[in-house]
Amino acid sequence: MFHRMISRATLSTFTHPSALTATARLAPRSSNFFRPLTCTANRANQNDDPSKDPILSATNKAPSGASGEHEGQFARTDESVQIEYPPDSEMPAQPVVQGRGGMHFKRTLASFSLENRVSMVTGGARGLGLVMAQGLVASGSDLAIVDLNKAEAEEQAQKLIEQFHKENPSLEQLPNVTAHYADVSNPDSVNAALAEVLAKHNQIDNLVTSAGFTENFEAINYPFDRMQKLWGVNVDGTYLFATGVAKHLMERNAPGSIVMIGSMSGSIVNVPQPQAPYNAAKAAVRHLAASLAVEWAGHDIRVNCISPGYMLTALTRKILDENPQLRDKWTSLIPVGKMGTPEDLMGAVTFLLSDASKYITGADLRVDGGYTLT
Repeated sequence: MFHRMISRATLSTFTHPSALTATARLAPRSSNFFRPLTCTANRANQNDDPSKDPILSATNKAPSGASGEHEGQFARTDESVQIEYPPDSEMPAQPVVQGRGGMHFKRTLASFSLENRVSMVTGGARGLGLVMAQGLVASGSDLAIVDLNKAEAEEQAQKLIEQFHKENPSLEQLPNVTAHYADVSNPDSVNAALAEVLAKHNQIDNLVTSAGFTENFEAINYPFDRMQKLWGVNVDGTYLFATGVAKHLMERNAPGSIVMIGSMSGSIVNVPQPQAPYNAAKAAVRHLAASLAVEWAGHDIRVNCISPGYMLTALTRKILDENPQLRDKWTSLIPVGKMGTPEDLMGAVTFLLSDASKYITGADLRVDGGYTLT
């Protein structure tokens, strides 16, 4: 049987003209032995008509209209989408959340409490930072808001105190909420802010690095100075405050918890808006959290990351009002069918800063409605 197989292979080689020619070219002139070569059948007589082939009609090899709208279009970036981060004078204010905090009598774990702790939130004057800061105050923490816009930080600090008092009229001792200026990308400014916070609060136990921003430019046209600024705020600012607070905790020989605000963009590529530098920056934040978690574990300093999905901040609402097509595309890609709200981060950040998560470090908690799962 083995000999019959060899004979059939040899016969096939000699009876196939193209194979014979190829074999003759490759064989040494002095040799009379021809090694049979495998060959691919000629496709000339096969059907290449996409309209009759369901596999071809499902690819972009099909002519326009053969299989509906252009394949893959919703999984690509659109270079026509360009959104620049607005100047501070045009930034919409984030309202203080109503009726979310204060004393209650529902049964819950005491380990979620942040009483007798001081939390610092960078970028805490607006957006996600402000709402998370309010969640920390409601959970018992004193608070230091750090922001580039100190006037707005002072205004929001006062509003947080007023809201807390409104929800807790019987309490005589109100939380200590202070406002501080910092350019988070500048080491000297960061050090000055840390010193000022310590002068007002005597200690820092928790840190939330929420200062950050995104812009949408196709990579080849992104102004380099703006990209440097984006990295300075999102990555450098996170690193500078994290190391500054960690140094303070080590000097006190005290435990602490740091939460870095990343983004689902650190794990996936958003569409249709192009934002490669931002995505890379948030990937850096996510891995920085993991790296520092290992480095500081021996000092009882936990470092975790929260990666929000699309959140309806005041700025996001403004952008979507001006670009309604983005809202529809974003929502269509979220399994739960809707965008999140800043309040959805209150529980997540409180959990990661509190003793309820005391054995969790280096984690990336994605709050994205399932976006990164599909």
